[in-house]
Order: sequence, then C-alpha cells, then structure tokens
Amino acid sequence: MTVPLLGAPRLIGLPYDASSSFLRGAAEAPGPIRQALWSPQGNPWTELGEDISSGDGLSDHGDLDLADDPEAARAGIEAGTAAVYAADCRPIALGGDHSVTYPILRAVARVHPGVTILHVDAHADLYDVFEGDRFSHACPFARIMEEGLASRLVQVGLRTITPHQRDQMERFGVTVFDMRRWSRGERPSSSGAVYLSIDLDGLDPAFAPGVSHREPGGLTVRDVIDLVHAVPGPIVGADVVEYNQRQDLQGVTASVAGKIVKELAGRMMADRRGRTRA
Repeated sequence: MTVPLLGAPRLIGLPYDASSSFLRGAAEAPGPIRQALWSPQGNPWTELGEDISSGDGLSDHGDLDLADDPEAARAGIEAGTAAVYAADCRPIALGGDHSVTYPILRAVARVHPGVTILHVDAHADLYDVFEGDRFSHACPFARIMEEGLASRLVQVGLRTITPHQRDQMERFGVTVFDMRRWSRGERPSSSGAVYLSIDLDGLDPAFAPGVSHREPGGLTVRDVIDLVHAVPGPIVGADVVEYNQRQDLQGVTASVAGKIVKELAGRMMADRRGRTRA
C-alpha cells in the first residue's frame, strides 16, 4: 500500500511508563492532554490559521491497550503507529514515557526512510544501557540510530549531557543545540521529512512543572511553538511525551501540552495544503 506523504494528523494515545526511571505517572498523560486540547477555555484555531476540528483536521485513533510488559508494549506501539499510516494519516502520539519513540520510529521508517528527527528535551536519551535496561526512556535514540531508523538526529534544549552521552553523540553524528547554543540565538536546520519528538521537560519547569525530571534553565513555550512552525520540510509524525499529571500544578503543563499538540496538528495541516508558514 502506498501511503501519501501528507495525510491528515491523527492522535494516538500511548499510556505506557513501565520503562521510566525515578517516577511513574506518564502513562496517565493522554487523557489530560486531550482534555486540555479540546477545552472550551480556548478554540480549535491554530496560529497558522487552521481549524483542527474541521472535517479534514485532527482525528483520534484513541488509546492503545498497552500492558506493563515492555516487549509487548513496544510491539503494540509499533503496530498502532503503522495503523495510523495505513489509514492515510500522520501520527501525533501522546505519551507515555520517552521509550515509546523507539517503536514509533520503527513504524515511521517503513513509510519514511531517511527521516530527520528533531528532538526537544532536557536530556539526550542516548544511553546505551540505563540501570540495566537497553529500552529505558533514557535510551530510545541510541536504539533508533543503531538500527538506522533515521538519517539524522538533531537535539534541542539539552542541559544534562554526561561524558557517555557525548561519546554517543559522536558515535551517531548527532547535531546538538544545547541551551547555551540556543541562548546565543543558534537554531537548527534540516531538509526533507522531519519527525518531531517533544519531551515536555525540554521546557523550563516554570512553564511545564508537570514532568518527572524537572531541569531548570530550559526552553519557553514560545520557543517550542516557533520551532514547530519554522522547521523546514514536512512533519511526517510527532510525539509529545513525559507529561506527569501527578507533578502538575493546576493543569498548567497539560495546557502547554495541548497547545503544542494543536500547533503540531495545524502545522501538519498547513503543510498538507501547501501553505507558506509564517
């Protein structure tokens, strides 16, 4: 089956956090993010002028039924993502911990080989093994790059890089825009199809306190939205991960996640229509 490059955006919920370190809670994220996304406190129009509630706007695949067993969960996530593409849509996955990105990319690579990953995070998530687990949420991009599921990895917002992670960056040829580079005004560029993976702890906890691993000194909400709007090339899939409602304050982070999802969907719709991005 030939899948169009620019299908409509579709949500897929990934309630999984069994590969988390430190805290659990990210498995509960899809529901609160949806609630914030569709809350009557706002409206469905994006900054790029797209109505995500329109007939050809944002649809919803629902939540996958994922067990705590990591291997079974990975297989389910890969199959669920493949089903979104088979429906002529592009996935916006609601995690879940960041380990979900690896099985997502296994499905993405079959449809879009050679994709560039633009990864927003406080952490590189490039450990070869973390706490004895090769599939920890600290390891997904090592597995992705080992398997050649992406041609390029560009990371933005990092501020916790260890010597091992630096070795991994060199091994995989990763392009890194840590917060020092970002604060100097340096910005990433890319060409061709792009997959966006947005860990909410990439934002400063002043804007997104509802995460398991708060790391001060990060991106603003405006920074992330501008990145979504400005990245060259069509966005062929995305995830928004690591929201932890148990750590949130009055739903602030859920609202941030909902806004990011709305702008991701609007950007996908604008690309589909061939509209010029502002």
